Amino acid sequence: MLSVELHSHSALSHDGRDPVDMLLEQAAAVGLDALAVTDHDELDASLEAADLADDYGLVGIPGMEVTSAAGHVLAFGIEEPVPAGLSFDETLDRIHAQGGLAVIPHPFQKSRHGVAPHVTEDQLAGADAIEVYNSRLLTGRSNRQAEQFAVNHGVPMTAGSDAHIAEMVGQAVTEVGADERSVEAVLDAIRAGRTSVVGKRTPWRISFRQAAGGAKRRIARRVDDIL
Repeated sequence: MLSVELHSHSALSHDGRDPVDMLLEQAAAVGLDALAVTDHDELDASLEAADLADDYGLVGIPGMEVTSAAGHVLAFGIEEPVPAGLSFDETLDRIHAQGGLAVIPHPFQKSRHGVAPHVTEDQLAGADAIEVYNSRLLTGRSNRQAEQFAVNHGVPMTAGSDAHIAEMVGQAVTEVGADERSVEAVLDAIRAGRTSVVGKRTPWRISFRQAAGGAKRRIARRVDDIL
């Protein structure tokens, strides 16, 4: 089994803080086997992390968090960015056209752009996997909803730390029954449902700090754009 972090953000995300080397260092320090950097509507930092991952003893999985018209979709194993603003179905089609994997993060958390309120059950069940444990939770209710949906519809399950600062990488990991240490083997195992999830809640003080820091950086960038 490989321990994989499938949901993390670098400074390239509008609400991320740290460069990819810090994310990679943290992933290696906590004993992970693989890391995906999944910036919001950006791919460059993830490709950089994937190139550097071997230096840290890690498998680097290219990915991004796409803002579809219905909400967020994680895209893995892609080489070109998937545009934001497309319909849910078109977003999945674009990911699959690159041979990628489409995973739905926090689907029942409406305040965090979860897709569930805006798609049918059949559409949601058509994803390659569903994130059933996101460590940035308050009550855990949305995670339980996601897990129950995945179980009822036979959809593979993943976990993710949704880390926006390096020290939170590894809070929630997907244990993957991959045949070898490679991107292709990890993604194939997820498609086949050879996964289990392990995670713990991000401390609320850190979640607040992540959110406040992200808001501060967004404001600073808007000011820069105006100036």
